Amino acid sequence: MSGGQRSKLQLAKLLLSNADLLLLDEPTNHLDISSVEWLERFLADYRGAYIVISHDRHFLDKVTERTLELENCRIRDYKGNYTRFLSLKAEDMERRQKVYDSTVKEIKRVEGIIEQQKRWNQAHNYVTIASKQKTIDRLEETLEKPEDAPEAIKFAFKAADGSGNDVLSVKNVALGFDGKQLFGNVNIEIKKGERVFLIGDNGCGKTSLFKVLTGQYKADRGEFKLGARVQTGYFDQAQRGLTESKTALDEVWDAYPKMTETAVRTALAAFLFKGDDIYKFISELSGGERARVALLKLMLSGANFLLLDEPTNHLDITSCEALENALLGYDGTLFIISHDRYLINKLASRLYRLTEKGAEGYLGNYDYYLEKQQAELAQSVAERPKKSEQALDYKQRKERESERRKLHTRIERAEKRIEELDAEINAKTEELSMLSDYQKAMELSEAIEALRREQESAMEDWETANAALEGFDD
Repeated sequence: MSGGQRSKLQLAKLLLSNADLLLLDEPTNHLDISSVEWLERFLADYRGAYIVISHDRHFLDKVTERTLELENCRIRDYKGNYTRFLSLKAEDMERRQKVYDSTVKEIKRVEGIIEQQKRWNQAHNYVTIASKQKTIDRLEETLEKPEDAPEAIKFAFKAADGSGNDVLSVKNVALGFDGKQLFGNVNIEIKKGERVFLIGDNGCGKTSLFKVLTGQYKADRGEFKLGARVQTGYFDQAQRGLTESKTALDEVWDAYPKMTETAVRTALAAFLFKGDDIYKFISELSGGERARVALLKLMLSGANFLLLDEPTNHLDITSCEALENALLGYDGTLFIISHDRYLINKLASRLYRLTEKGAEGYLGNYDYYLEKQQAELAQSVAERPKKSEQALDYKQRKERESERRKLHTRIERAEKRIEELDAEINAKTEELSMLSDYQKAMELSEAIEALRREQESAMEDWETANAALEGFDD
C-alpha cells in the first residue's frame, strides 16, 4: 500500500471504534486532498470530542474551535481555529509586552524616587524608601518577561544558473505495474519560473511520475524532455536518499565535500542542528529532522528545477512557513506534489490533477481549481435530470412524482412532530424547575429524556427523508 492508503486504513479502524474521544496525531499526513476533505466532513458531524495535532493549517481552520499552543514549555489556550488563533496570539503578545514595558517603567520611576530620598538622608526619608521598596518588590513579583519566539529555520533556495524558457515537456507518458496501468497519456508543459503543483488521489501515481522524471522508473510509453541548462533537485518524501548509518554532519558534508567543516556546521545550524545534534545518526532523527536534512542538501545543490514530493509532511508549522517563504523567493522553477491546500494557495501559478487517463491542467491555485470543479459539477447535475426525464416513460414519471409527494408529506409530519415535542419538553422542563419533590422530579426527568429520544428519532427520520428527496432532485 502507498503511505496514503495505509493512513486511510488506520483511520478507518479508528473511526469505527465508536470512541467518545479521538486523539489524532497528524491524521492528514500522506492523505490525498479528497480524503482530507472527507475527514473534515466526518469530524464536523462527529458527536464525541477530539484533540488533533496537525501542521495542516487549512485542515485546522476547518475542524477546530479551540487551539492549544505548546511553546517554551507552556500551554496557552485560545478560543477559535488556527486563523483566529494567529490573531489572538498576536494581540496577547502585544498586551503582555505592553504590561511588561509599563511595569519596568514604573519600577525605574520608583527606583528614581528611592535614589532621591537617599540623597536627602533624613529619618523620614528612610520610611519613604522602605515603602517604595515594598512597591518595587510587589511589582517585580508580578513582572513576567514575554518569551522570545522559538527559533525557526533560516534558509533560501538559490539557483546557481538559469535554465532555458522550456523546462519540462512530458508527452503521452504511461506507466503501469504487473499488467495494470497506473496512468496514461500524461501531457505536461512547464516553463521557466512557474510554480506548478501535482494533485490526485492516493495511489494514482504522483510519486511514480516523479520517479520517471528523475530516471528511477522507465515509462511504458511516451517520452519526456528537460530543457536547456536544466539542473534538477529532487525531494523524496520517504527520504530514501539519506544514509541511516551517517551522522547529520557527514550526510551533508559527504554530499558537498568541497565545503569547509565550519560552512557545513553553519548550514546545519540554520536548519536548527546545533551542538551535539549534528552528531546524531540519521536513523535516530525524527521525521521532521530527517526532512530538514533533506531540504538542506537540496538547498545547497543550487538546482534550478526543484521536484518536491510532499515537502511539508513531518514539518511543524513554523518550518512550513519558512519553507513557503523560501520557495516564494526561489528564482528557479518548481514542480510540487502536495495535499497541503494552504501551501498550494500560497504558491501555485498552475496545477495538474493526475488520473488514470492523464493529467488535466488548471490555471491558478487550489481555490480556483475548486471553483472550476464545482462549476463543472453543477453543470453536469443541471443537465442530468433533463436527459433522465426524457428517458423515463409516463408510468415511471408518475411513480417518481408519487414517491416525491410521499417524501414531502413525511418531512412535513416529522417537522410538525419535532415542534410538538419541543413544546412538550420546554413545558416539562419549566415544571421541573419549580418542583421540590425528589421522586416527582425524577419521574419528570425520565419523561423529558423519553421525549428527547423521540425528538431525536423524528430528527433522524426528517434527515433521511430530506436526503432521499435530494436524491430525487439529483
